[in-house]
Amino acid sequence: MRSRTLLTVALLALTVGVAGRQAPADLVLTNGKIITVDNRFQIAQAVAIRGERIAAVGTNAEIARLAGPATRRIDLRGRSVVPGMIDNHAHYMEEGVLWTVELRLDGIESRKQALEAIRAKAASLPAGQWVYTLGGWSTDQFTDDKRPMTKAELDAAAPNHPVLLQVTRAETYVNSRAVDVLGLAKRTEPWITRDAGGQPTGVLNAGGANFGPATGISDAIPRPTINQVEANSMAMIRELNAAGLTASGGTCPAEFVPIFQKWAAENRLNKRFFCLVSFPMGANADAVTKNLPRIAEIKLFQGDHWVDHFAYGEGLYGPAGDSMVAPRGTQRPEDFEQWGRIAREIARAGLPLHSHTTLEQTFDGFLGQIEQINKEIPVRNLRWVLIHGEQVTPAQIERMKRLGLTLGIQPRATIMGGIYHRAHGDRAYGMPSFRTIQDSGIIWGLGTDAFEVNQYRPFTTLQMAVTGRMVGGAIVNRQPVSREDALIAHTRGSAYQVLQENNLGSIQAGKLADMVVLDRDYLTVPADQIKTIKSVMTIVGGRVVYEAP
Repeated sequence: MRSRTLLTVALLALTVGVAGRQAPADLVLTNGKIITVDNRFQIAQAVAIRGERIAAVGTNAEIARLAGPATRRIDLRGRSVVPGMIDNHAHYMEEGVLWTVELRLDGIESRKQALEAIRAKAASLPAGQWVYTLGGWSTDQFTDDKRPMTKAELDAAAPNHPVLLQVTRAETYVNSRAVDVLGLAKRTEPWITRDAGGQPTGVLNAGGANFGPATGISDAIPRPTINQVEANSMAMIRELNAAGLTASGGTCPAEFVPIFQKWAAENRLNKRFFCLVSFPMGANADAVTKNLPRIAEIKLFQGDHWVDHFAYGEGLYGPAGDSMVAPRGTQRPEDFEQWGRIAREIARAGLPLHSHTTLEQTFDGFLGQIEQINKEIPVRNLRWVLIHGEQVTPAQIERMKRLGLTLGIQPRATIMGGIYHRAHGDRAYGMPSFRTIQDSGIIWGLGTDAFEVNQYRPFTTLQMAVTGRMVGGAIVNRQPVSREDALIAHTRGSAYQVLQENNLGSIQAGKLADMVVLDRDYLTVPADQIKTIKSVMTIVGGRVVYEAP
């Protein structure tokens, strides 16, 4: 015991000695309300940053002692600071390539404003160029008129431009110029709605919403050049920083990853991208058999804290997938069996997994397969996440807990609340079941699944989780959680799900210095004003990447 005590004293002396020789902090923030979101949800006054990491969190006096002549000092003047927001699943890298050219309707809360935005976008473009948005909004978010957009009003707003407005993946509105350009009058696809005279109404139903190669519609939208991809992506990152977002998990197209890696090497990347990797597995058992060996070749964590691949996902096997606007699943038992074959190979390779799982039937099908896999290969420590989670039940949550799985929630009802209620009735009031999930004790995180099916602003997501109100104010969810629990999910919970809990998710010494200074206190602002909270300053890796004018 005496030798152990002497060793402890020696170690403490060594630590103090090393600390005494440390360089002064590069940045200190004092006189604030530092909402650490650590395990005890402590509130501090000040924080010191050295290099890209947090050096200390504490009182004003404690942090002031770490400053030197060259230290940048920021007086927060009582403002609140939260960890950088982490979106646990979104499609920023792939969809941000259109950021400056696509019309954005997310955040607009009236039909009048939307039509004005369409008119302004058209006025900024030469005649004949497309005015379009590929999702992230719905007419249900309008407070004045929630009816579908009509061909006539789109014609009035942009008479000289083809207009195409995709409402998430539920339906699409086009004007007369778009009808002509796309040749809809002569096409025969069932997703083209027609009037009594057989002419296109300007509304395309869900069957034509994805605009994939099968529809030919995607070919009408000009693809950006590589220079446009870079400019658009940089503009997107600036907007995400201004919204308080500092990191995300999700899909990352291979052709774009080198661009972001180059920016990181040049110290110009201001948001972290943690990427999923997957291979096309085909749509039948033979194709799965052919492609399964590719999984063993995957190598994760070959990057850095800015761009890295961290898990397999999000889709494993196309026929086993589901749609959030469908009343029930359509998968066959053999579809789940093929999904299970792929998941078993992922387990054998020891890979983390994020799997698209929306409907109750899908949860049952996937959990049945995972339970079988678990008998052969324990999955508890593989960090598997079922993402989206709209219809997960209490019984399924308990099955997930026994397996060591976690839930990645992206409340797409934030803009799709009306669509959910039309498709699922009163069950939509629990899609997702925030309170049930929180009370279960399962680890969960928050994100958006932006851009096609949701908006991207983290404080809008937080307000949805806290109030159950979608954009526009309608109550669409009756299972809200506390603002503390929601904040934990959007920071520490999501950090865990992108395997960065030792680096991100809370304001603690040793972690990467990602944090957001707010214009109002998240913990005390009226709940229905959470979405209006703005970043005064966003810090990523110790660098100030955004300051409000």
